[in-house]
Order: sequence, then C-alpha cells, then structure tokens
Amino acid sequence: MKKLVTLTFLTVFAFSGFSQEDSENQKSNIQTYTPSKLLKKGQWDIKWFNNLYTQTKGANGAGDVAKNLPRETYFTSSLDVFTGVSNSDRFNVGVLLEVRSNVNSDRKAFDVFSFDGETGTARSGVTSIAPAIKFNPLKSVSNFTVQTAFHIPLVDNESENGVYLDQTAYTFQNRFFYDYTLPSGDWQLFTELNTEYNFGDAASFANNTFVLAPGVFLSYFPSQEFTVLGFVQHQQRLGDFTQNYTALGFGGKYQLTKTLNLELLYSNFVRGTDTGLGQSFNMGLRALF
Repeated sequence: MKKLVTLTFLTVFAFSGFSQEDSENQKSNIQTYTPSKLLKKGQWDIKWFNNLYTQTKGANGAGDVAKNLPRETYFTSSLDVFTGVSNSDRFNVGVLLEVRSNVNSDRKAFDVFSFDGETGTARSGVTSIAPAIKFNPLKSVSNFTVQTAFHIPLVDNESENGVYLDQTAYTFQNRFFYDYTLPSGDWQLFTELNTEYNFGDAASFANNTFVLAPGVFLSYFPSQEFTVLGFVQHQQRLGDFTQNYTALGFGGKYQLTKTLNLELLYSNFVRGTDTGLGQSFNMGLRALF
C-alpha cells in the first residue's frame, strides 16, 4: 500500500517538467482550470487528493452532541485522471480511483498511515473505481459543466471486526460545477452541487439513499500563482438512512510550476445529525499538461 501511494506521487510529480502552450500562459492553471473548465482535446488533468478526517465528537439522530468519544480517523486518497477527447472542447473522459485507510478505538490519527490492518482497530485497501465523463451541456455558458461517474465498490464488507472501510453500495453520481470571476480578476466564486444515488446492496448503510451536497467557495488571488479561499459545504442524505452535516473551511492553492499546483484545505464539521463532528485536513497535487 505504501508503494502504491509513493508511486502515485512520483507519477504526478513527474509531469511537473511539461509546459503549457503559449496561449495558456496568460493566466495560471489555478485561475483558469477550475472544476468548471473542460480540457482541450489531447490535454490531461491528473489530480491526487488526500483527505484525513478525524473525530472525537458525534451527533445523534436528534442532533445532540456527544464529546470525548474514542478517536476515529478516516484517510482517503483519490486519483482522478481526465483527458479531452472532443474537437469542440466540450467533452472529457476519465477514471476515479480511491484508496482508504481507517482506524478506530482511540488510535492516534496518524496511525492511518501505518496500513497495518490490526484486527479490530484498522482496515485499508483500494475501495472503489469509477469511469467518468465531464461535459458542457450549455454551449452559451462555458463555465457550467457536469461530471457524471459510476462508482463500483471493490470491498466485500463495509465493516469487519468492528472497523468500517467503505460502502458496498454502487453510486451513480452527478456533480454540477459553475464559477464566476469578478471583473477585477482578483475574486472568484465557485459553486458545486453533488448528487448521488446509492443502490445495489441491501446490507449497505447507503443502500437506497440519495445525497444532495451543495458547496460554495470564494477565492481571492493576491497573485496569479497563489490564491486563498474560504468555503461552506452541506450534505443531506435522504432515503432508508438519513443523515446531514455542515462544514466550514479555508485553504489555499499555489502554482508550483506551469504544470503542477499544490492545494491545502482545512474544514471543521460544525453541526450535523447522525454523524461524526470532526475535522478534515486535505492536501492535493494537480498536474495539467
């Protein structure tokens, strides 16, 4: 597992030597290639994103908060690869891959990086793969795009010996992206609506559930190579199992090279029902060439 993570990092970093075409050098990638922006034919977008979520608090179905619970930590490493395939620059295809490592029973948060699989306290593995497409449904609104993916679970059991890894239900996901840059060019508003339908395994907690998850991000660019941002996200799960939470966060992005940029984010889960109330720490590397 450690070799897989290391290899992924090296693969992404190797592309840092590539340069963009001159026509793309007017603005940095972090300004131009938001999730709302589609790739041109022959371009590639590789993103390696890592999320570490840890909690010692939780909210029950009534929203009452319990504190000082045994620590649980969930690490997700995702690799998203897309390429442009249409002459009109309105259609991309890709694949999404997820690796997870979870620990509970009050183990330290960084124990997720041990990948030790200790019985009753830890599990890890490659948990899902998803073919995906990304397209622009409205030619007149180029900064509005839709990403559709079908997530196929690669785990047999959600929980083993009291340790949860990932859901075993299939997921049909649609994400709607839109961004608007203010005339000054220093501020950018990005919005996302994630929708999911989970199905296919009656034993899964997520089976026969729908997810609506809107998010709003406001970015400020002190320079073309650097941005700071704040955001609010909400998730509402409906169906056989109901759950919701709201998170607030902040972070930044930095253009390391013409091809590679770094993203750091922090979020705090400030409220919810039937969910954990923890914090997440995120780091991503994105290569565009």
